[in-house]
Amino acid sequence: MLSIDRSIIDAIVAHARRDHPDEACGVVAGPVGSDTPTRHIPMDNAARSMTFYEFDSMEHLRVWREMDDRDEEPVVIYHSHTATEAYPSRTDVAFAGEPGAHYLLVSTREPDSEEIRSFRIVDGVVAEEPVRIVEAGVDPHAVQSYMFGQSPATVDYECSGR
Repeated sequence: MLSIDRSIIDAIVAHARRDHPDEACGVVAGPVGSDTPTRHIPMDNAARSMTFYEFDSMEHLRVWREMDDRDEEPVVIYHSHTATEAYPSRTDVAFAGEPGAHYLLVSTREPDSEEIRSFRIVDGVVAEEPVRIVEAGVDPHAVQSYMFGQSPATVDYECSGR
């Protein structure tokens, strides 16, 4: 089961809505071995595609090094599907390279609602798991801002404490 703070889910959905119609992607880091997602890191979809996501290679390297320096690991790897259900595609399964991570998918195909589902993907086997959204407090400053290549302005993904 994936337990994740409401403010992180809200930030992921906001990121997916902002990048729509392209797929959005990112990571939620947490302390090594904790299985606790605590720090949302929105990333740039280098593919800039409506049907595929790809981490920018330099950003990917920088983020993974930063997690290593902070004794963190990728607890959640997320991306959006813009026209289909929130279920891993064959490509998603083929590129799933973090066997310990939860793979969170958000479908933004409906303008007024979103579908959020989580999966474990190990050796090509997809297993859906429940998502438990908690109202616990995550440090609101843990959500980071990045300059996206397709936009001249900084996009700030704020976590709201509902």
